[in-house]
Amino acid sequence: MAKYDLIAATGCATGIAHTYMAQEALEQAAKKMGLTIKVETHGQTGVDDPLTQGEIDGAKGVVIASDIDVDADRFAGKPLVNVPVAAGIREPDKLIKEALSSAPVYMPKGGVAKASADENVETSTAGIGNKIYTSLMNGVSHMLPLVVAGGVLIEISFFWGIYSADPKNAEYNQFAAMLNSVGSAAMGLMVPVLAAYIGEAVAKRSGLIVGMAVGMIAYNGGQGSGFLGAIIGGYMAGLVILMLQKVFAFMPDKEFRGLKAIFLYPVLGVFIAGSIMYLINTPMKALNLGLMAWLKGLESSSPIILGIVVGVMCAADFGGPINKAAYLTGTALLAQGNYFFMAGVSAACIAPPLATTISVLLNPKAYNRDERSAGYVNALLGSTHITEGAIPFAAKNPLMNIPAFMVGSAIAAVLTYMSRIQVPAPHGGFIVLPLVNKPVLWVAWILVGAAASGVLLAMIAGRSAKKRGVKSGVVEAALATE
Repeated sequence: MAKYDLIAATGCATGIAHTYMAQEALEQAAKKMGLTIKVETHGQTGVDDPLTQGEIDGAKGVVIASDIDVDADRFAGKPLVNVPVAAGIREPDKLIKEALSSAPVYMPKGGVAKASADENVETSTAGIGNKIYTSLMNGVSHMLPLVVAGGVLIEISFFWGIYSADPKNAEYNQFAAMLNSVGSAAMGLMVPVLAAYIGEAVAKRSGLIVGMAVGMIAYNGGQGSGFLGAIIGGYMAGLVILMLQKVFAFMPDKEFRGLKAIFLYPVLGVFIAGSIMYLINTPMKALNLGLMAWLKGLESSSPIILGIVVGVMCAADFGGPINKAAYLTGTALLAQGNYFFMAGVSAACIAPPLATTISVLLNPKAYNRDERSAGYVNALLGSTHITEGAIPFAAKNPLMNIPAFMVGSAIAAVLTYMSRIQVPAPHGGFIVLPLVNKPVLWVAWILVGAAASGVLLAMIAGRSAKKRGVKSGVVEAALATE
């Protein structure tokens, strides 16, 4: 069995771009240092290159660069660095050095791994804030494909007419009605699945079971507390299970593990968490409906303000917590039948990577060969709603480049909201154009926003090149030697 100096696990909420960008960054950094590394990726299609127990035992250190739960407990007793996935992309060298020299030994609660007396032992290298975030992203990553599938199928059913699923209407079409029914079923799973996998991230399998039940109460046939209830219910399910584990800690696992896992935890967990959710469902529903109504009103009365806020949030951290706050709101509104909000969010997310392409085309001499290649590739990534391609450009000069991205994203979102464009899918980019009510105009507004950011980025990059003492006429020759 191969032995590695270092092992790592990467994962992000969508499981598409960040996951593999962090993997590549870590692998390249390790190669430069003359180290061997194996990276386990938690993508949308599942876990690739899973780490075996032998590989874990033989490694000198562990790096977790993930926004979702990757089961850190299996790394007990190993020096471990646990950071968001974006950090794995930005600073892989630092993470590797830390994992091999100064990282604390990971000891999960209730763990049995031992460390020597002079080792720094830490019960968790991830703070409570990071745990809350990774738990939420674990729920989102499992929920997202259902929302995409359900939203697209429902929208396709409208090709036969807006009332094509109603048997009492003249537009009724049996196939369209089936698509609508199947899509609605997938969308309906959004709430229980979100709650279930938040619960799983907090308290493993028992948390998932209780979270699923609580999520169904929050859904309640589409009449419950919905998205907000799912988030609260998921955390509540996990915390209840953790509490029950402490209550029944006096019962030895060897003799009573099955009893606790099959009977005590699910029955008592569903009873306690479910009862609380049942009681708070009505006020939570009122809060949920109030939030949706406020956002809907803002779309009509203040599209400029809404667009600026959404644009700034989406371009603030390119898939991080701030970006995800806007994205999750759009996803929740999709489930409520509001397709306007997501249109602006999608526009604001698509514009940044396209802006890098425009910047590279406008001022190629200000970028080196790798950056130009990345800019060209970003045309494809941006077109498919993968914002993460802009991260290397933002990280190069964050104080200047991130505001430049924000300007373009805000312009794209504002124009989208002012034009009352609707996008029924939370992902896919230009792939879902046939489902957009004003596809040509939507693409035009995104390109306008991307062009605004692209011009600013090109100017900033040119200025940086001059500061390095390279005149624009000879930038190409100088960079060719890099």
